[in-house]
Amino acid sequence: MRRTVALTTLGFALVATVASAQDMMRDVDLTSPAMVSAEMSRQEVEAVLAKAGAGAPADFTGTRLSGLDLSGLDLSRSVLRAARLNKTKLSGARLDRAILDQAWLLDADLTGASLKDANLFATQMARAHLDGADLTGARIAADLSGASLVGASIADAHLGADMRNQSMGLMRAVLRSANLERLNARNADLSRVDLEFASLRGADLTGASLRNAQLGGADLSGATVIDTDFEGADLASARLIAPIGLDRAKNFDKAKNSERLIRQ
Repeated sequence: MRRTVALTTLGFALVATVASAQDMMRDVDLTSPAMVSAEMSRQEVEAVLAKAGAGAPADFTGTRLSGLDLSGLDLSRSVLRAARLNKTKLSGARLDRAILDQAWLLDADLTGASLKDANLFATQMARAHLDGADLTGARIAADLSGASLVGASIADAHLGADMRNQSMGLMRAVLRSANLERLNARNADLSRVDLEFASLRGADLTGASLRNAQLGGADLSGATVIDTDFEGADLASARLIAPIGLDRAKNFDKAKNSERLIRQ
């Protein structure tokens, strides 16, 4: 009962903090046992997964799993809401359709992991490693500041703010200073996403929406921008050197601060 109350209290606290600039780390002790320790072993996690059925996916809500090596595990459809997975190794793991809302994955290793159609709402993933990961179709309103997604895929993913449902403040993905080189973002919704100082060198943005996105200081050198929608995107001090298909981009003339672009 006390754990339920504690999780409920934590949930309300996280939501309240989300409402204030999507900053869940304010007033949180990231060195506390709750953030750096694990209450289960890999074998115990595997046992829970083995018992899960199609109608009752594995539930790790609020569970401390930080620092574990869960590489290669199939956690598809698992509920990891508010779970702590800081510095957890999940390389090559399957998290397709997993629920990771309000989870903590600071510095987590998700290299080559599959997160197709996963839900990542108010998820803390600063400095996470997602090189080669597949987030196709995922719903991502996570803080990925300083994360690495080199060669990853967010094709058809939804990272933008849904302006019809913003009662808790502007909820969208934050990819400030992230390494997004060679990212597959075909048809991704990146509207209003914070991409300031991110590296998008060689990224495929074909058909993506960058409407009202923050791209100040971002590097889009060599990026493919065919049918990419730039309406309202802030391009102050962004690098746009040798882009592919700029003549076929949408609403580039409606971008902000395009006169301050670095073109060579």
